Amino acid sequence: MKEILKKCLVELIGTFFLVFTIGCSLFPNGDVSFPPMAIGFILMVIVYAGGHISGGHYNPAVSFAAAIRGALNWKDFVPYILSQFAGGALGALLACYIVAIPPYTAEKIYSVWPMVICEFLFTFALCYTVLNTATSEKNKGNSYFGFAIGSVVLVGLIATSGTCYGAFNPAVATSICIMGIAQIKLILWTILTNFIAGAAAAGIYKLTNNE
Repeated sequence: MKEILKKCLVELIGTFFLVFTIGCSLFPNGDVSFPPMAIGFILMVIVYAGGHISGGHYNPAVSFAAAIRGALNWKDFVPYILSQFAGGALGALLACYIVAIPPYTAEKIYSVWPMVICEFLFTFALCYTVLNTATSEKNKGNSYFGFAIGSVVLVGLIATSGTCYGAFNPAVATSICIMGIAQIKLILWTILTNFIAGAAAAGIYKLTNNE
């Protein structure tokens, strides 16, 4: 039990910093920022920081993919995702306190199917990258896994700007809703799509790897 508490604490802290960075970079108080760079880099940093303890998921879809792949025990799956959702919620609440975040009515309303396609593809790419760089025995001990994972999110945010929320993560999607910048209906679509993409990535990984 002690080990799982350590892992969950790392997942909570990492997801907190990920969501807090999202809120502060999307809605800076006065200064111009480039959110994709900030978000991709903070993910890279926290993956390197906590990867050796918890695996550095910070994403329920990644944890789902890891459990299907066999890199995460199913008994640890629920504690992991609860920690991720809690960390994301705390990050969202603190971001709301620090920066002025406009309501979702001021944001662009996305078309459902283009949004679903983009969320699926880049959540799949993220989970597939995590499985291949951070859980594969063939790549065990590599030094580039954090850079690869952060880069997927950076590319995804740039490529899908204006098409979807760019969550690629159910905890992030929930936190966006907490910050009041998204419609609940679209967030529910996003969360479902993220989990399906994680399962698809795990299935393709198992199909293409002989471990």
